[in-house]
Amino acid sequence: MAVCNLCYRHCNISEGKYGFCQVRTCRDSIVVPENYGMLTAIAMDPIEKKPLNRFYPGSYILSVGSYGCNLRCPFCQNYHISWGDEADDSKKEARYVSPEMLAQIADEQQANGNIGVAFTYNEPLISYEYILDTAKLLSAKGLKTVLVSNGMADVATVKELFSYVDAMNIDLKGFTDHYYEDVLKGNRQMVMNFIQEAAKYCHVELTTLIIPGENDSDEEMDKLSGWIASVNPEIPLHISRFFPRFHMVDRDATPVETIYHLKDIAKRHLKYVYTGNC
Repeated sequence: MAVCNLCYRHCNISEGKYGFCQVRTCRDSIVVPENYGMLTAIAMDPIEKKPLNRFYPGSYILSVGSYGCNLRCPFCQNYHISWGDEADDSKKEARYVSPEMLAQIADEQQANGNIGVAFTYNEPLISYEYILDTAKLLSAKGLKTVLVSNGMADVATVKELFSYVDAMNIDLKGFTDHYYEDVLKGNRQMVMNFIQEAAKYCHVELTTLIIPGENDSDEEMDKLSGWIASVNPEIPLHISRFFPRFHMVDRDATPVETIYHLKDIAKRHLKYVYTGNC
């Protein structure tokens, strides 16, 4: 048995079993990511799709994903690679790509405008060891490393990453403990700590998906954007529109007028506020 220190759960993992994320496992009393290098998706994306609007705008980045996640968002768009049993088929179809091979592919794609590798689609931090090994190789080739993450990781555990990651888009999914704990099965303070640390080292943009009846109040957006401004008022915030999916089909899509209204509130505190899916 071994204790995983990646996030607040500190899962006690028995030999051959898995933590909450269904990825980190125990082998010879050591916690390792089972999905190290196991990719379920690879594509060239515009950097704005991450979304990163103020990091090398107009460029493309090689985007890769694996499987597993340490949240349980009921509206997950990528549940087929993120949620435990839901991701079983993706696990079977995943293919191993070594850090060396991925860095080589990224290097070759510079001819097509590629600036590096974005770890995205599922939650990349649950296999931060693979990101770190790859990022070191990318840095040596002059390529960028980007994370698209829920930010729910212990900064002490992943601290070496901050020296090699060039940009992150981090989900700040809401600004109440009830929403994070009861709806998402996560920890808001851990995400806030991660954002604060990341902002010291690399370019950071944040995303908040607005769910009707959950995190769409004026008061919550005012507090959320005010807190971001206390870290750095120039951190861009992307306010995104929800559409019914997965386990959350019991409500309508977020009204467009709500998104623009919340944008106006956020702009009281922040220099850059963007809207998505409108």
